[in-house]
Amino acid sequence: MSENLPIVTVIGAGLAGSEAAWQLAEAGIDVELWEMKPSKMTPAHRYEGFGELVCSNSLRGAGLDTAPGLLKEELRRFGSLIMKCADETQVEAGGALAVDRTAFSDAITRHILNHPKIRIIRQEVKEIPQTRPVIIATGPLTTDPLASSILEFFDGEDALSFYDAAAPIVRFDSIDMSKAFFASRYGKGSADYINCPMDHDEYSAFHRELVNAKQAPMQGFEDSKVFEGCMPIEVMARRGFDTLRFGPLKPVGLVDPRTGQRPYAVVQLRRDNREGTLYNIVGFQTHLTFGEQKRVFSMIPALEKAEFERYGVMHRNTFINSPKLLTRFFEARIDKDVLFAGQITGVEGYIESTASGLYAAINLARRLKGEPPIELDADTAIGALSLYISGGCDSEFQPMNINFGLLKPLGVKIKKRRERNLEMSRRSLETIERLRSVTNENHR
Repeated sequence: MSENLPIVTVIGAGLAGSEAAWQLAEAGIDVELWEMKPSKMTPAHRYEGFGELVCSNSLRGAGLDTAPGLLKEELRRFGSLIMKCADETQVEAGGALAVDRTAFSDAITRHILNHPKIRIIRQEVKEIPQTRPVIIATGPLTTDPLASSILEFFDGEDALSFYDAAAPIVRFDSIDMSKAFFASRYGKGSADYINCPMDHDEYSAFHRELVNAKQAPMQGFEDSKVFEGCMPIEVMARRGFDTLRFGPLKPVGLVDPRTGQRPYAVVQLRRDNREGTLYNIVGFQTHLTFGEQKRVFSMIPALEKAEFERYGVMHRNTFINSPKLLTRFFEARIDKDVLFAGQITGVEGYIESTASGLYAAINLARRLKGEPPIELDADTAIGALSLYISGGCDSEFQPMNINFGLLKPLGVKIKKRRERNLEMSRRSLETIERLRSVTNENHR
């Protein structure tokens, strides 16, 4: 089937690259997937497998009343490899979809390695290949040589950069559960989160030490450039005494069973592996030194004797000015045979990265076969995200998670937010099923 079709090069075996390689291969196109791990690792990666999750094991909301939930369901309808592996390796996390990170990566790696249309090349790519087509999915930690090649390709167009952060992980058996309790906010879903309550005095002392704690050195780091969606906990704390209580430490929807009252502040921990032996401190991305993390985070009553299996780290992230540089199909405007996918495009989040890889690959495969693209508009989550990336930004371009605000309004007023979201999801999935039906009909 692929005798007269070119081999497609995919650079990077993260979520976007793995999904793109899979979609192309499933469409009958031969793929060369280049991945520099394990011979060269980024500052954030530790595991050799494909599709490694770094910042969290959570793929966020699972229900169709959430934008991430809708995006995941759209991906399932298009046969997403990442969603297949996520569903197979799921762990309990209330109303969210979380996975066992190792099992998740292993599943992706196994499927990719076993696909007869995909050839793996374990080597760093330092410049955009001359052989085309190519999908560049090297993520927010793209190496300097390739980043320089990308800038040269775009003839000096400025790339933007920001700093991301990964939260620490503690052992479950080191958490003092006499000072914590299992619950999900508002009792939604199963009680999968560990909640560590703090009273006013405990929170005040914690906040004071957090604000004054020593940060690890980082050249060029400025608070004003930190991406709001993954802000270090200490940066957030410096913005005001109550900022954390309206953010990751908000106590709303939770009742301390010891007192029968809502706590003054609550630190939440989310399961990080299937066995439940490791827990991620939710929202505690940080740039503090390891010693300061141990000292300050141990001030949380339930974590006084916590054993940290991994401390939080900060690392550089880079993304291109996509609204000026890319089409809605993630093609470079100056050369449609050079495509980008994943966080390097400015999509923010694991599922969003997956969606960009899937959408770029599906339409590249169709173009190579002489077929028209599948044009998803803003009544779908995938379409809304691609349109935002390719020009739907009215101000200075910044990374974006999927949200219902990106989707086309319904045209009718629905007062209750959940009902409005569900109606937008229903409309989206109907659109996708209609497009899939037409596409399948054309192939008969």
